[in-house]
Amino acid sequence: MAITSSASPSSSASSSKGWLSNISSIASRIFFFLIFLQIPLFRVPCRSGMCTTPLHVTSSQLLASEIFPVPVVKALLYPGAAVNSIVTNMTVPNWDNLLNIYNLTSVKEAPAVTDLQRLEVLAGSYFSVAGAFVCLLKPGRMSMFGTLLIIWGLVKEGILGKPANKDPTKAVYVYPTMLLALVCAFSSVKYDVKKVVRNAPVRPVAKPLKSSSKSKLK
Repeated sequence: MAITSSASPSSSASSSKGWLSNISSIASRIFFFLIFLQIPLFRVPCRSGMCTTPLHVTSSQLLASEIFPVPVVKALLYPGAAVNSIVTNMTVPNWDNLLNIYNLTSVKEAPAVTDLQRLEVLAGSYFSVAGAFVCLLKPGRMSMFGTLLIIWGLVKEGILGKPANKDPTKAVYVYPTMLLALVCAFSSVKYDVKKVVRNAPVRPVAKPLKSSSKSKLK
């Protein structure tokens, strides 16, 4: 006598839900490390010269506008600077010399038109940095929205030529890691399939007319 066993729908639904939640949590952590370890995603002119990460763009704007004190900005920059220094020359960066490494000592005197011409990249960098923090606590769409804003700003300048840039050393460049950041930003968003199906409008079923049913009986 053969005994067959089948998984219940509730167990399969819970396993699929756990699988999806694991994907979003893993993607959130990868996106966090991409942002705060300052993996180069793009190259674009900014107040401090050339910025290659959303955190670099955000830090230059925070120091220029004096929204946060300098030690807070240094605390955001130090993990990525430490990893970069250890990988390249096996040294640890000096805390007091951190702003010189990123050329952030004179960002207050830099013209603001550099950032105003790239509002999408600036706003997207803000959302990406904030979204990297928020996604560790609660998955959301902030990181995805910020990444899309950055990509649109880079596409607008690199492909459409707005604003025009004739200096090849200051040309916009997108690293392949930008694709990884985009995938992680989309994957970090949790989608509740049951809630979508439950809130989907029910289509009315067409019923045959009484006259047509009587005609068929005749």
